Amino acid sequence: MMQQFETIQKASKENVDAALKAFGATSKGVQTLAVEATDYAKKSFETGTATLEKLAGVKTLDKAIEIQTDYVKTAFEGAVAQMTKMGELYAAIAKDAYKPFEGIVAKAVPATK
Repeated sequence: MMQQFETIQKASKENVDAALKAFGATSKGVQTLAVEATDYAKKSFETGTATLEKLAGVKTLDKAIEIQTDYVKTAFEGAVAQMTKMGELYAAIAKDAYKPFEGIVAKAVPATK
């Protein structure tokens, strides 16, 4: 009976340790996401502001259309690149959060052949 209690206690400690490590990895990942989102928003705002300044000094419709087209193209490419990067960060967070549980899951699920 005492041995079973010690086994349960050890398993509980491993689970708590794994949960704390996963929480730490998740917190770090969320901070990285926040920094990345903030940097992108700042860059996007600066690009938009610069484009408005260029448009304010335009003297022809053709030049205005050219500036606007360049802006839309650049903004779209930047958004796609940012979404890809954020997706990779989310995947990395999930992977890092799962790592502490790999050993526990391996012990709990017997290998099948």
